Amino acid sequence: MTAALVKIEVTTQYLSAQSAPEQNQYVFAYTITITNNSEQNVQLLDRDWKITDADHKITRVAGDGVVGQQPHIAPGESFSYTSGTVLATPIGSMQGHYGMIDANGESFSAEIPSFRLAIPNILH
Repeated sequence: MTAALVKIEVTTQYLSAQSAPEQNQYVFAYTITITNNSEQNVQLLDRDWKITDADHKITRVAGDGVVGQQPHIAPGESFSYTSGTVLATPIGSMQGHYGMIDANGESFSAEIPSFRLAIPNILH
């Protein structure tokens, strides 16, 4: 099983109502869609995130599953979830990988490409 057969797409949103810029708290939501383009079932077992803010402070987050689930994704199907993070700066980035397993019991890593978290209109 090749990780290239698992497609990961990300959209982000700044949550101004939950943020407190005067206290250096910028809250972001991100929605991840994982699509299984292989010919067999796959399961997401765990995650490992690297979150970097504009001051180059790195936070690592790792654990089982996502949003309390270890979803099975059938061929041609997608699984989406929304989660969030808090940064001390108005811009940052996230990247990482999902630990996955295929129907044959083979483990593989699906890379989550780096994506930007930024308050609207901060970048030109």
